Amino acid sequence: MKTADIAQRYLDFFEDNGHTIVPSSSLVTSDPSLLFTVAGMVPFIPYLTGVVPAPYPRAADVQKCIRTNDIEEVGKTPRHGTFFQMLGNWSFGDYFKEGAIGYAWELLTRSEAEGGLGFDEKDLWVTVYEEDDEAEALWRSVAGVSPDRIQRLGKDSNYWSTGQPGPAGPCSEIFFDRGPAYGIDGGPATDDDRYVEIWNLVFMQYAITNVRSKLDFDIVGELPQKNIDTGMGLERVAFLKQGVENMYETDQVRPVLDRAVDLSGRRYGADHEDDVRFRVIADHVRSSLMLLSDGVTPSNEGRGYILRRLMRRAIRAMRLLGVEGATFPELFAASRDAMKESYPELETDYARLSAYAFAEEETFLRTLAAGSTILDLSMSQTKGAGGRTLAGSEAFLLHDTYGFPIDLTVEIAQEAGLDVDRSAFDSLMQEQRQRAKADARSRKRAIADHSVYREFRAQGETVFTGYTDLETESSVLGVLVDGVAVDRALQGQIAEVILAETALYAESGGQVADKGVIVGPGFELDVLDVQRPVPGLISHTVEVATGEVGVGQAATTVVDAANRRAARQAHSATHLVHAALRDTLGSSATQAGSLNRAGYMRFDFTWGQQLSDATKTEIEEIANNAVRDNLEVTTRVLPLSEAKELGAMALFGEKYGDRVRMVDIGGPWSRELCAGTHVSTSAEVGLISLVGEASVGASNRRVEALVGLDAFRELAAERALVSQLSTSLKTPREQLPARIAELSASLKAAEKKIAAFEAKALSEKAPSLVEKAQEIGGFRVVAESIGSAGSADDVRSLALQVRDRLGSSAGVVALAATVGERVTVVVATNDGSRAAGVRAGALAKSAAAVLGGGGGGRDDVAQGGGTDPAAVPAALASIVDSLRAA
Repeated sequence: MKTADIAQRYLDFFEDNGHTIVPSSSLVTSDPSLLFTVAGMVPFIPYLTGVVPAPYPRAADVQKCIRTNDIEEVGKTPRHGTFFQMLGNWSFGDYFKEGAIGYAWELLTRSEAEGGLGFDEKDLWVTVYEEDDEAEALWRSVAGVSPDRIQRLGKDSNYWSTGQPGPAGPCSEIFFDRGPAYGIDGGPATDDDRYVEIWNLVFMQYAITNVRSKLDFDIVGELPQKNIDTGMGLERVAFLKQGVENMYETDQVRPVLDRAVDLSGRRYGADHEDDVRFRVIADHVRSSLMLLSDGVTPSNEGRGYILRRLMRRAIRAMRLLGVEGATFPELFAASRDAMKESYPELETDYARLSAYAFAEEETFLRTLAAGSTILDLSMSQTKGAGGRTLAGSEAFLLHDTYGFPIDLTVEIAQEAGLDVDRSAFDSLMQEQRQRAKADARSRKRAIADHSVYREFRAQGETVFTGYTDLETESSVLGVLVDGVAVDRALQGQIAEVILAETALYAESGGQVADKGVIVGPGFELDVLDVQRPVPGLISHTVEVATGEVGVGQAATTVVDAANRRAARQAHSATHLVHAALRDTLGSSATQAGSLNRAGYMRFDFTWGQQLSDATKTEIEEIANNAVRDNLEVTTRVLPLSEAKELGAMALFGEKYGDRVRMVDIGGPWSRELCAGTHVSTSAEVGLISLVGEASVGASNRRVEALVGLDAFRELAAERALVSQLSTSLKTPREQLPARIAELSASLKAAEKKIAAFEAKALSEKAPSLVEKAQEIGGFRVVAESIGSAGSADDVRSLALQVRDRLGSSAGVVALAATVGERVTVVVATNDGSRAAGVRAGALAKSAAAVLGGGGGGRDDVAQGGGTDPAAVPAALASIVDSLRAA
């Protein structure tokens, strides 16, 4: 019985019995005390506690849940999973114990042909709270359960409360007996894995107060409205009904496990540690996919950190299975296909979800590459010195410099038999936080210390004339060199110049500063930057090109007209693209930042998924249609309140006074508060060409575009490229995609043939390598460099072939090869050498250290690598020396 079918049978049964079917709530709960929906009851807490009247007397649902407090147990037991689905039926002052017990037993034991779950009564056990005589009596009378199948347990297992004053009550649980092959006899009271809890019925009937602990409180009376809260684990029922050993082998999880098996080349069921890793991967990939579907994105805090940890544990497990490349494109697709029947949104929204996952894997693989080498070396040095604890300073270095998570460091160290000095690590982290706070205070003081501008600002605001003029005559109010006010600046110096008026635009609102010059009698200044260090004052950072400039001199600001024209085009294009985005995506696509400079604009906006090619084309077309329509661009200065009433949109990060400047393009179609420079009509913008769209953080996207002549040049370059390809490939332009796809397929096929040829050629070396075996320290040893290889897997395969040909006597094979730009060394041992204490992992790690890298692995086969091909003889010699000393 498929998992989705079990869930549907459950919902159908309770709907037939008068329950309202409620859709699953999000994994992201609105409860401020919880990161996630950790139990099926979470969405119903307001109704169960009576804070909010229930909208229905009885309900049923399949609730998505995430629980990571037992994350270390995932894969080790048949029932621990981070994501799970809880089947629940609820009564809010309607039926109580008798109804709950009757429904549960009927659904469980009704035949599959009649819509039930078809459990055999003889396989079911029941537990009740030790003082709940009523529940036991009802199990016997309503369900007909034999007294010897009912066990009374204490408050720690069969009583429910929140740990706070409020509702509470006894529980009754239903267990499935897997049979004597799975453990000892004696029922659920034995707490043995043989008995699997599948359904928990909570009878919420008492009000409690004076709560001293979750088990120690005072019952003050019965609730005026008694409620039923039940939960049946869908995954647990599924693995029992599907006849598999655990939840990881059910139809919604096993496909991911199988794909991991395929990618690793290892067999599920052959090695306990590998099996745990396969199960961790299957569980964590599914959990990650479900979290992404509910809007959680990877980050370093809160929910995002939990998601990141799940993903990185899955990546780490694949690495331990010998797979070093990206695997999420395969694993997440497998999980999507397994879960989409129950959650169709996984398929429709897969492009967005997978983009987050693939990016996270790519980032973490880089982190692993750098951090693992450092960690391996640190652990080797710690063990070499006889230590059992990795220094906190080493863990901090990995965290601070390489972005290696502390929990991963602890996990890897524990696998190597080492502890981590967490107290020292935590102390260093605290010192870092204090330094960061002190630095922030220092920078805040530095930024706030603007007293040098006080006397200039006291003379009034700098008048900006650039909206209408490209040249403005003024006078020099002040000159600063290295932040100190001086009388003059000399040729070759960098200085700040304060003027009474300027036509040069100071960077703000996403628009970069103007380019230009400042000229006067006997001097010319190249303008490097224009800023507003304090409100109302404009400062020009300049390099004195000729002469010297002094306080009181006349000066004329001259704007680079071509640069300003292109900048105006880009800024107006930003407004057009913003309006087009809102036209296409809706009002939820709000501005989160922008940058515009001559010929280029970028725009950040709140949106949780990648834009499709069709959407980007639509946005681009709307913006260019606005250019074609030659819309009038007008500006007004008016009170902020009036601008808001007119619907003007504010720019990201800008602060506004009582009076603001409002820019309209085509009237209300584009209406924003903006101090930037703009074209007079939209046609002056010229062409807008979207050239990029990407994520810039959780729920934020960025579009980039070239504008005006820059856009034309880009399209002209692409046209030339297409023409060149068409000529080179002797293919009409419209047939180029198909032709390139054909060539790409041919290339891949050729590469596959070459790889197969290389692998075969490598495999043919096995007999000659066996002939080179030497007797060293009582072992038959093959330690050879085999030149180059197509992949590390090829080297591994050859090493195993040579090992198998050495026969039953103690043998060790160590092969080194150049794979790409790295050197790979693979060590394989047979039963005889392992019985003598030889471990492949230790030998590979020592050889890799000589190669300038890291490595390790299992006792029977392991690999390492490095970047120093010249050290291959020494690396192999180190293995031979170790065997002589064994």
